[in-house]
Amino acid sequence: MPGINKKAAIIGLGYVGIPLVELFIKGGWEVYGIDVDATKIENLLNHKSYLSDYKDEEVEAFFSAELFYPGTSFEVIKSVNTVIICVPTPLTPDHQPDLSHLKSALAGCLPYLQKDQLMILESSTYPGTTEEVICPEIEACGFTLGKDYYAAYSPERIDPGNNLYKLHQIPKIVGGMTKECTVRAYEVYGSIFDSVVPVSSPKAAEMCKLIENSQRLINISFMNELLHLCEKLDLNLWEVIEAAGTKPFGFTPYFPGPGIGGHCIPVDPMYLVWKSEQYHLNLSLIKEAFKINEAMPHYVISKIERHISGGSLKGKSILVIGAAYKMNINDARESSALKIIKFLMDRGAVVQYHDPYIPRIKVNDHILHTVDLTEDNLAADLTLIHTNHSSLDYKKIVEYSKLVLDTRNVVDSKDHKVITL
Repeated sequence: MPGINKKAAIIGLGYVGIPLVELFIKGGWEVYGIDVDATKIENLLNHKSYLSDYKDEEVEAFFSAELFYPGTSFEVIKSVNTVIICVPTPLTPDHQPDLSHLKSALAGCLPYLQKDQLMILESSTYPGTTEEVICPEIEACGFTLGKDYYAAYSPERIDPGNNLYKLHQIPKIVGGMTKECTVRAYEVYGSIFDSVVPVSSPKAAEMCKLIENSQRLINISFMNELLHLCEKLDLNLWEVIEAAGTKPFGFTPYFPGPGIGGHCIPVDPMYLVWKSEQYHLNLSLIKEAFKINEAMPHYVISKIERHISGGSLKGKSILVIGAAYKMNINDARESSALKIIKFLMDRGAVVQYHDPYIPRIKVNDHILHTVDLTEDNLAADLTLIHTNHSSLDYKKIVEYSKLVLDTRNVVDSKDHKVITL
């Protein structure tokens, strides 16, 4: 890439930042990783992984080309051509956008910005964030867009635990504040991605990300709502969905579950709702889907109460299989397992959990540690399969459990011990 200094600072070394670091290093870039979490930096410097998608030896390989420099200081921004922000953008307790991490990262950058740098935001956010939050702060420091600095948005499309697609194979969307901004972002990502898709503006790119995740929220919530009807009709919803999925056009299978978790699907659509309300519009479909998803842990509890001996959870032993929000990852953010365990404990149940990826969780100010899948632990009054990790021995789980509630359709529902969601 002649004429461009192949040095980048990546702010936020989590599920988005680390795969991006790896890709840039493979593309011959000098990468400065920045994260305010000193523990993450210490792990990286010791070649230790804290993400389920990476082994220690893969982290060690980051350093073999002597192109990766992780740290907590923002001062390194002075020496790079490209700055990429990929920090968390969660929701506040009342489901409003929480841009505190983004604003903090931006504030850390400002004292060290240089002329002719490209600032790219990857964090999921509402349409208008780049234009309304990023650019004004940079311009307040005396920089002029298109002359002294360039800005763009490129949504992350990382799916933790998905080995079907390599990151560089997933088309990269970019939208710049000006044509030149888009061109520069296109060149940066074009050096590491197989395909780059330019759109007309950062706002269009920001909207793209929210549409992708809103679609999933709405469709999964629709399937969760159908659970109630199928239960009344004595139908197995998974069987029906799989049959419908044989249609070669016009139908995409989505499956029910105990509640959608993670940093994207249950969060991003609410950014769109918040933005729409500024224009006095009501995205009622997303709101209703959000409500249905939020109600799923209660549905799981009611299912347990209907089938457990005596109908009361007080004093009953419950083993929860999986605390992660999805299979084969070590991420429990927004996981419905945490809500379900809380509800079980609030009703007096004695709860243990097993998760090979998550050694401990915090619920009701209590720290719970994962337990082994021994015959004794499986002999609980009920075993709840919450997360369908592929490494688990489901035959053993069913064999030694008294009663199983399977929320992921991973065991034989014809077994008399098994209840499906």
